[in-house]
Amino acid sequence: MIYDNVDQLKKEMEGVLKVEGNDVRVLDAEILRSRLIDDLIYSAVFNPDKETADAAKWLIRRAGVALGIVSASIQSLYEAMGRGEVAGFTVPAINIRGITYDSAQAVFRSAIIGDIGTIIFEIARSEIGYTDQRPDEYTAAVTAAAIKTGFQGPLFMQGDHFQVNLKKFTADPATEVEAVKDIIKEGIEGGFYNIDIDTSTVVDLSRPTIKEQQERNYSIAADMTAMIRDIEPKGVTVSVGGEIGEIGGKNSTVEELQAFMDGYLEELRKKEEGLKGISKISVQTGATHGGVPLPDGTIAKVKIDFDTLKKLSGASRSEYGLSGAVQHGASTLPDEAFDKFLQAGTSEVHLATGFQNIIYDSHDFPAELKEKIYAYIKSELSGERKDTDTEEQFIYKTRKKGFGSFKKEMWYLPPEIRKAIGEELESKFSFLFNKLNVLNTKDVVNKFVKPVDVPLERPDSLK
Repeated sequence: MIYDNVDQLKKEMEGVLKVEGNDVRVLDAEILRSRLIDDLIYSAVFNPDKETADAAKWLIRRAGVALGIVSASIQSLYEAMGRGEVAGFTVPAINIRGITYDSAQAVFRSAIIGDIGTIIFEIARSEIGYTDQRPDEYTAAVTAAAIKTGFQGPLFMQGDHFQVNLKKFTADPATEVEAVKDIIKEGIEGGFYNIDIDTSTVVDLSRPTIKEQQERNYSIAADMTAMIRDIEPKGVTVSVGGEIGEIGGKNSTVEELQAFMDGYLEELRKKEEGLKGISKISVQTGATHGGVPLPDGTIAKVKIDFDTLKKLSGASRSEYGLSGAVQHGASTLPDEAFDKFLQAGTSEVHLATGFQNIIYDSHDFPAELKEKIYAYIKSELSGERKDTDTEEQFIYKTRKKGFGSFKKEMWYLPPEIRKAIGEELESKFSFLFNKLNVLNTKDVVNKFVKPVDVPLERPDSLK
């Protein structure tokens, strides 16, 4: 059900949720999980009335807090990893592009079975646009999924690749940097207490020294870090990530890591002594976002340079106290590769396209809807097709943009179809969580992470 207005929403929540100031008390958790949470999240996402949608989002997030589901920063756990007090697993960071409520439930079902606490939910700056998911909506959908499944604990929401666009930066540096700062602010307001700054796009490899090549990268990253420290909620230290090599480009080196970190820390000290820096560093070791599609639409096997990844992770910890190196673009790698991230000391691995592929390629995904999406891609997005692309390559690289344009059709697929796709996703999540060795990590998260309940102002419509 999508509520017609706030009055109907209030009527439906009677006896289930009670608003008390800026908090929500859960009166009947069973009814909340069995019925009300579905209506709240669909109203939050699809209600054309902003007042009702905002009320639903607020109720979901505050009901989550009442049930022990609190947006949190992973900073303190990563600091413990940097000190060598915690090791033995690689944190999966999962980008959900479509059917977010059902997909996140699949994550939580697997997490509950495996007693897992170390999972990050993230969305990139570009994904926010083409999947039509603003940060506050994304947080609400993931929180609703946690409520639905009975998951409890810190919720690590992350802004992934909050990236400076090189073309726009070249044309107008100040405007593009400000645009990234704006999405960072929106993310933090939406409950993203983990932010990956990506200024690796402005690295200039034509400059004579490695430090000069990284100069714009570390300077802008330091500036954005200082801004985050200025606006982060009281009691929360936002976990910030940096990046030294653009994914899909040349492989990173220890010398580049050192040049970035030394310059970055120097710039931070200029702004304020003792200012907290990044907790992790993203590097390039041979991966590409989404994988490399071959002419027939299948994915080429990509070889990750795990030796380089191990050196970078080790140097980041031993020399700078970071949690380690972060690997992007990993979800389409062969299954046998995932054991190696742990062996290389990788602190975090980002996973996205593989889950998108499970949805689109599921035998349960309606053929008619897929044909409709592909027809849209071929007619409306033809300008993105390269001259060298076969039709299969073009569709594979572009179908991610179907998630926004056909969002409602996907969310409203019949329950049995969403259930079947959710089970496929859950199986994949369980496989990856096992390979990354995050089973039974709930205790270590609870030991180091103490979530702060950040006040969330009640909407006027609920006052």
